[in-house]
Amino acid sequence: MTSWRSRASTAQRSRTHHWTGCCAKPDSAPRRRGSSSGRSGGRYLPEGDTIWRTAAALRRRIGGKVVSEARPDSIGRLKGRRVESVEPNGKHLVMQFEGGIALHSHMRMTGAWHLYQVGERWRQPERRATAVLRFDDVVAVCFAAPVMELVRDARQPVAHLGPDILVDRFDLEEVLRRARQLEAPTLGELLLEQRVCAGIGNIYKCESLWAHRLDPWMHPAELDDERLRQLYATARNLMRRNLVTPMARQHHAVHGRGGRSCPRCGTPIRIRAQGHQGRLTYFCPRCQGTVSGPSATRRGLRP
Repeated sequence: MTSWRSRASTAQRSRTHHWTGCCAKPDSAPRRRGSSSGRSGGRYLPEGDTIWRTAAALRRRIGGKVVSEARPDSIGRLKGRRVESVEPNGKHLVMQFEGGIALHSHMRMTGAWHLYQVGERWRQPERRATAVLRFDDVVAVCFAAPVMELVRDARQPVAHLGPDILVDRFDLEEVLRRARQLEAPTLGELLLEQRVCAGIGNIYKCESLWAHRLDPWMHPAELDDERLRQLYATARNLMRRNLVTPMARQHHAVHGRGGRSCPRCGTPIRIRAQGHQGRLTYFCPRCQGTVSGPSATRRGLRP
């Protein structure tokens, strides 16, 4: 397999605008009280449903069109090639071009694709762009994606992922098999493990655990197979329901609501860092039976 890589610097992490499911411009709807973002008062972070909306918007606007310009030079060989498909998989997005070449982008915590009319002013400075694809009537720009690479085999970048939680034929039994094989230290960390199930991010981790009144720090072995199936099914249902709902219009029970009242019991929602990446877990200590340590500060921790 031959690949050409262009990786964005972590310094490029900045406030980004993400796709809605029904329009071609970044979502700029005002945030409502009670809605959550990836970081309290900050930007939204990509999850599987965000990438699906992104893929749908790109597919509508650039599918079947020929690239007239591709930047930077590392993806320059896309010039003159037609877009054959745009497919999401977890937080990964793969564009297949004619001639047996694909563009793989991984959003992780920072990336976002935008669409602009030719000549329209971009909402991010050009120096933050990790990929620019110009067509006759539209420009697709990806900002701050940590991974942007050309690959010969479109399957290779996502081969390590578990079943995508949003596909119609979701393989829940394969997810269960992988979950038991991996032996993650906590339920919260298990839900974020993309090798088990691709697409679940921090928002739906928190929301699913709250919905089932589960302690995020419980060891997965304490949960029987049927309850673990139900947990993943809930995450899937929440994400599929939000496929057509812009992030700014989504409302969450616990995520992004630290210090506010739990909608079920009224107890103040708490926040703690979890796992080696220090991801913030929002939870109700009463509903979820969690004996927590000091609440985490947001400073320097990933949501």
